[in-house]
Amino acid sequence: MTESKPLEGRVALITGASGGIGGALAARLAEAGADLALAYSGHREDAERVAASVGVKTLLLQGDLGDREVPGRLVERTRDELGAVDVLVPNAGVGKQLAWDEVDVDTWDTTMAVNTRAPFLLAQAALPSMIERGWGRILFVSSIAALNGGLVGPHYAASKAALHGMTYHLASRVAGKGVTVNAIAPALIGGTRILPRSGPGELPAPIPVGRLGEPDEVAAMALSMLTNAYLTNKVIAVDGGLFAY
Repeated sequence: MTESKPLEGRVALITGASGGIGGALAARLAEAGADLALAYSGHREDAERVAASVGVKTLLLQGDLGDREVPGRLVERTRDELGAVDVLVPNAGVGKQLAWDEVDVDTWDTTMAVNTRAPFLLAQAALPSMIERGWGRILFVSSIAALNGGLVGPHYAASKAALHGMTYHLASRVAGKGVTVNAIAPALIGGTRILPRSGPGELPAPIPVGRLGEPDEVAAMALSMLTNAYLTNKVIAVDGGLFAY
């Protein structure tokens, strides 16, 4: 481990690795020296492209995070083929844009399963070995919708808000074991599949900086959080000044 490669020798598991933020996260973690387990549900070609571009040892893992058995399998496969998970970033998410009165039970349950249950099960599977080794980093990927309700719908906002409670609960219980638990809350990031609809040339909301965010801007903040051993129990928004938090 060196100053230029603070995660050298570490193993990072990222879900949603085929998306814009997931790909940017993979690149940043690879630059920091980590080996990568890149999990995806669909979009295999995008995941393969990310794996081919990072220049470190990678493992591609396919799985539907709506299946309650998949999170544990992802952690187990990573451990068997790369080593125990040191860095966990549950980045995968779903969010169909709907008005509150259009959300049906199936949509609600699917959103909660992928956005909330899967991150918890991933953390639950990865934490024991982190605690045993005295080192670990967990970064949940939330959304500004968890703080202001957002534009996607109540199902999405609720699923992301639950991650904050999860962060606060876990962080206080493992901080003394060398494990940090935080959440990052991006908003209105271009090049992603979850972006509220807007008219041609229009921003979905009045963002103070006047533009959409870039996936690498989220990834840069994520890396700084993952490499700071004194930062834990925090939710940090990356939103162009949209919400004062």
